[in-house]
Amino acid sequence: MPRFIFPVSFLISFFLISCTKDYVPKPKGYNRLDLPLPSYKQLEETHPYVFEYSKYAVIKKDISSIAEPHWINVYYPSFDADIQLTYKPLFSKKDTKRLEELIEDSYKLANKHQVKAYSIEENIIKTPTGKSAIIIELAGDVPSPFQFYVTDSSRNFIRGAVYFKSTKIDSLAPAIEYMKKEVIHLINTLDWKEAKQQ
Repeated sequence: MPRFIFPVSFLISFFLISCTKDYVPKPKGYNRLDLPLPSYKQLEETHPYVFEYSKYAVIKKDISSIAEPHWINVYYPSFDADIQLTYKPLFSKKDTKRLEELIEDSYKLANKHQVKAYSIEENIIKTPTGKSAIIIELAGDVPSPFQFYVTDSSRNFIRGAVYFKSTKIDSLAPAIEYMKKEVIHLINTLDWKEAKQQ
């Protein structure tokens, strides 16, 4: 009997030593996104504004129950994402109360995502045509990582927000960066039409 104790204890200690290596599971993988090369065309619909948008995107009319005539979505099928644009006319330079209300509404809508956002950053950018735009960038598992507004403070106000159907930040990181560049391009090419407001 003592002859079998040594080999059994040896085998047990061998298995114990060989099993001490830490096992690290592989991280969950996500499908690779093929990002299209930037290519743009001009908005041709009849609106009080014009801008360039991606050739890979589709312009859709906003069909929500609260939609107004010049509210549109720039839809990106490859990301299942939208840039939602809501336009509001201003009636005069003296109507500062309306402008203040629209700006306040923009911040209220951005702050609705504060629960899931771990940071909110605000930037002011100057466009090549001299317009100022406010961009609100939200980091975290939020459906809208970018929101912005542009106004001439006298006749036109437009608010935009990027919305993704998914909020998984790890899988969307390349798409979020891509859409950020799309938003900047849209803002930089945005201009107001001199046509009579509808």
